[in-house]
Amino acid sequence: MGNMFFCGCVGQSSVGIVERWGRFEKLVEPGCYGFNPTDGIYLAGKLSTKLNSIEVRIDTKTKDNVFVQLLCSIQYRVVKENAHDAFYQLATPKEQIQSYVFHEVRAHVPRLSLDELFEQKGEVAQAVLLELAKVMGAYGYHMEHILVVDIIPDPIIRDAMTEINAAQKLQLASVYRAEAEKILLVKKAEADAEAKYLGGVGVARQRQALTDGLRENILNFSHKVEGTSSKDVMDLILLTQYFDTIRDIGNSSKNTTVFIPHGPGYVGEIGDQIRNGLMEASAAHIND
Repeated sequence: MGNMFFCGCVGQSSVGIVERWGRFEKLVEPGCYGFNPTDGIYLAGKLSTKLNSIEVRIDTKTKDNVFVQLLCSIQYRVVKENAHDAFYQLATPKEQIQSYVFHEVRAHVPRLSLDELFEQKGEVAQAVLLELAKVMGAYGYHMEHILVVDIIPDPIIRDAMTEINAAQKLQLASVYRAEAEKILLVKKAEADAEAKYLGGVGVARQRQALTDGLRENILNFSHKVEGTSSKDVMDLILLTQYFDTIRDIGNSSKNTTVFIPHGPGYVGEIGDQIRNGLMEASAAHIND
């Protein structure tokens, strides 16, 4: 009867565990192998060296007595050179990893407030990773990464945090709106002041131009008509302007009835008033 051989294959990214008579013999690389039963050698098992990932949900409490749930993602792989430890020492490696993550997270989170937990979740994950690496390294596992994927506070606390954030945003919006209204009022006041200033300058220039024009008309008329004084010319110009004003009032469509004192004596009084006003304006301009 010829010798019988058994064939065993180890896939890519895996390592094979070979035993002789029930005891560990060696590790084998990916490939196909023939084993002679009479030698007591056979392929006892295989371990994947690929990167594995598990997710763990942990319920715990923060320093300020807020119940939270942490969702952690753990990535790990079997160290090829220590695959015999991983194969023989741990029957359920995932459960063992989960247990250590539970223990370490619950040892660190109660030291932090809820706000500190959100701010320092990376530091918490790093601390858990260091402790887990020490323990699982002895069993032939290398811990690659631990990520705190999500922090879920108790629903009541979450609703309260949402209301607080909304109130803060409304308060900030009110401050910005008040500042905007203040700026608008300041700009409006500045614009009104500038408009009044420019209006005053325009009126002053208008009055100055009127005074200069009257002075020039009086001088020209006095030179051309002999025997007339400046007062005569001034009275004639003022009388002309007076009648022009009455005509403009009568032509205005916005006025229905206007009562204007009128008479020879009143015309003279108006002339005296206008003349005195122009003389006072000229004197004030000279003093300025």
